Amino acid sequence: MPTIRPSQDQDIAAITAIYQHHVLHGTGTFEIEPPSAPEMQTRRIDVLSKGLPYLVMESQGAVVGFAYCNWFKPRPAYRFSAEDSIYLAASAMGKGWGALLLSELLASAQRAGLRKLIAVIGDSANQGSIKVHSACGFHPVGVLADCGWKFDRWLDVVLMECPLGAGANLPAPQSGP
Repeated sequence: MPTIRPSQDQDIAAITAIYQHHVLHGTGTFEIEPPSAPEMQTRRIDVLSKGLPYLVMESQGAVVGFAYCNWFKPRPAYRFSAEDSIYLAASAMGKGWGALLLSELLASAQRAGLRKLIAVIGDSANQGSIKVHSACGFHPVGVLADCGWKFDRWLDVVLMECPLGAGANLPAPQSGP
């Protein structure tokens, strides 16, 4: 069974390799050129500097997935809502591990004071991501048709959301994340 833990600096090479595969072969991200390891480290530091979770999943001592969340939008009013990102190594797909990783991200995001996670899923044909988000409590809120161009075709974006904790049933705390 895999383990999930907070990411560390030494995980960047594995995180970069996993993400590179998805950039080059998948439609879950609309990036075209894989970012370098220093760029991935900069992105990780940005997430952590905001007090937000950045997790990795390990199996047999190797990082096989990562997940994090970052502000949905940069304006202060959005500080209780974040967009999730989750990526698994090809060898880890189809084992139910995505749901384990996303569930832990949801719990970590709630502990960080967030009230909502938003999934911005590249490609409406990306049923693996849509299903894992649905299994973890996300529900669809819309589709942005034909808004990305990758692999010589137009791709949709599927929007899903998941309230955390009390969600909007309580006012926001005076000091937020």
